[in-house]
Amino acid sequence: MLTRLIPSSQEPLPVAADLGVATLINRPFTEGQLRGQLRGQPLPAWAEEIDCRSWPGLLLKFILSHPAVTCVIPGTSRPAHLADNLRAGTGPLPDAALREKMAAYVRRL
Repeated sequence: MLTRLIPSSQEPLPVAADLGVATLINRPFTEGQLRGQLRGQPLPAWAEEIDCRSWPGLLLKFILSHPAVTCVIPGTSRPAHLADNLRAGTGPLPDAALREKMAAYVRRL
């Protein structure tokens, strides 16, 4: 299944989950575009609840915590970004309530 994690009228992730299809989320930061949109925005205090220190880490944890997501391949050529991406794979992931809070926060930016 090839898609982007951008809201649309037809959400493929629930369908994939219902069918038991594995999903690979490739390059979720769209060539750094998403990082650029969040640059300068304060990281919410509740990000500490899931050991996040950066927007990319918070976004990766959000994606990883989706029940239908099997694997995320962020892709980077920068060692600092790689280290940040790896940190997102450690510690707690957000539960459903925190996922809602995260989505609402980003929508307001």
